[in-house]
Amino acid sequence: MLDVLVSGGVVYDGSGDEGRRVDVGVQGDRIVAIGALSDSEARLRLVAEDRAVCPGFVNILSHSYLSILHDPRSMGELSQGVTTQVFGEGISMGPLTSPTRKEIEELGREWGLEVSWTSLAEYLHHVERRGSSQNVASFVAAGTLRANVVGYQDRPATARELDQMRSLVEEAMADGAVGVSSALIYPPGSYADTEELTALCSAAAKFGGVYSSHLRDEGAGLLGAADELIQICRSAGLPGEIYHLKAAGIGNWPLMEQVLDSIEEARSGGVPVSADVYPYTASATGLTSVIPQRFHAGGSEALYDRLGDPAVRAEIRSELEAAGRFGDVSDAESVLILNMRTSSGRQYQGCTLAKVAAMRGEDPIEAAFGLIAEDRTRVGAAFFSISEDNLRSALLRPWVAVCSDGSSMAPEGLFLKSPTHPREYGSFARVLGRYVREQRLLPLSEAIRRMSCLPATKLGLRDRGTLKEGSFADMAVFDPTTVADRSTFANPHQLSVGVDHVLVNGQLTLSHGQFTGKLAGRALAGPGKLA
Repeated sequence: MLDVLVSGGVVYDGSGDEGRRVDVGVQGDRIVAIGALSDSEARLRLVAEDRAVCPGFVNILSHSYLSILHDPRSMGELSQGVTTQVFGEGISMGPLTSPTRKEIEELGREWGLEVSWTSLAEYLHHVERRGSSQNVASFVAAGTLRANVVGYQDRPATARELDQMRSLVEEAMADGAVGVSSALIYPPGSYADTEELTALCSAAAKFGGVYSSHLRDEGAGLLGAADELIQICRSAGLPGEIYHLKAAGIGNWPLMEQVLDSIEEARSGGVPVSADVYPYTASATGLTSVIPQRFHAGGSEALYDRLGDPAVRAEIRSELEAAGRFGDVSDAESVLILNMRTSSGRQYQGCTLAKVAAMRGEDPIEAAFGLIAEDRTRVGAAFFSISEDNLRSALLRPWVAVCSDGSSMAPEGLFLKSPTHPREYGSFARVLGRYVREQRLLPLSEAIRRMSCLPATKLGLRDRGTLKEGSFADMAVFDPTTVADRSTFANPHQLSVGVDHVLVNGQLTLSHGQFTGKLAGRALAGPGKLA
C-alpha cells in the first residue's frame, strides 16, 4: 500500500534528462517506486493529467529566516514549487551574542518575534518545531561572526579573534551548516579582507562546506571581486558560489561575458565555482548601500546619527556628487523606494527617489539622506541596473542556478504594508514561464535541473533535488503551459500560478494550488553533520 501515488504525469527526475511518462509511488517520506504503478493501491492518488512532475525546487538564496516564523506557510515560495529554502547571505541566525541577538529581534520587531535561540542549529530546529511548509538549511555568515567577535569597527581581526571565528565556523559546520557565506558590500562583513575569509573557508572545507558570496563589487570592480572569490576557494580548497551574479550599472554591462568566461576558466582549472541569478533586471537592497562604507563603521545606529551631523552629511554629499551615482545607477529615476518602517515614511513607498525628492522639495541626495535618517532603517529600495541580455547569457551557463534573494510573502496581512520586489513571489515560476515556455531559452528538463538537483548537490543536501527511488519525497506538479509569475512592481503582492500540487517529505502541502495545512518541513544538515 502506497501512501501517495502520482500518476499520469511526465516525470523529470532533476538530472536534466527528458521527461518520462511514469508514475511515482511514495511511502512515508521517501519515493519507493517509479514506473508503471497505476494498478497499485494508494491512500492518496494524485492524477497529474499530463502535468510535469519534478523534484521540489531549492532556493539557494532566501531571506525568509524571519518571515517563515511569522507565516510558516511560505506561500510566495510554495506556490512556485519551492520545497527547500537556504538562508545565510549577509547574516545568519546564529551563532548569536547579546548584541547580535538584539539586532535580530529588531529586524523581527513588527512581527512580534522573540529570539529564543543562540546557535544556528538551535534556530533551524526552532523553525522545524514551530512548523514550516518547507525544509530549511543555512550557511553561517562571516558578517555575523565578525559582528560577534570583532564588532562593527573597520579594522583587521587580531590573531585571537580570527581563531575565535574559525572555532565558531567549525562548531556551526559540525552542527549542520552548509558552508560559510559573505556579503562584502555590507558592514561589518565588508571589513573582512581576503586572508580572513580564506581562514574561515579553510575551517569550513574540513567539513565539506561551500563558500558563497555577495561579491565585494558587482560594478566596475566585478572582475577583481570574482577573482577574489576564486582565489579564496582555490586556497581554502572548497567549492564557491557567487550569489545573484550580475554586472550592475549600464557602463559595466560589457563585463558580464568576461566574468562568465573567468568562472569557466576557474572551473576548467579545478576550482568548482558556480553562481545563481534571480530572473529580473532590478536588484533590491537598502538605500543605505549608496553611502560609502567607512561611514557605516560602528553599526547602523552610528550611521543614522552621522546623518544628523551637517558636516558629515556634507562630506557624504561631496563623495556622491563626485561619483555621480546612486549605488549602481546614475539617476534617481532608477531607484524605487520599497520599504519604510514609520507611518510618515510610507507615503514614499512605491515612488522613485526622483519623485520623493520632488515631493519633499529637495534634491535626490538630500532626499535619500532624509529618508534614512528619519526612518532609521536601511530603507528598502530597488535599483534598475541589470541587463536582460546579460541575464540571458548567465542562464545559458549549465552551472547557474536560480534564487529569489528575498523573503517569502503572502498577499495578506502585514505583508501588504509595503510594496516589494517581484522576485519574492515569482523567481522560479518566471524561469519556467518566461525563459522556458515563451522565449525557449532553456529546455524544461534543464531549467528543472538548475532549480533542483544543481543546488541540492552543490550544498550536499543528501537525497534532495532528484526524483529516484530512495530520495525524499519533495515534489512539485505543475502545468508547463500555464505556469507563470504574476507579481509586478506596480502590483507586487500576487502569487504565481500553474503549480497544482507540492509534496514536502511525502506530505501533500499544496493541493490544487491551495495550502493544505501540512507543515512537514525539516531542518536540513550539510555534509559536515551527515559525515
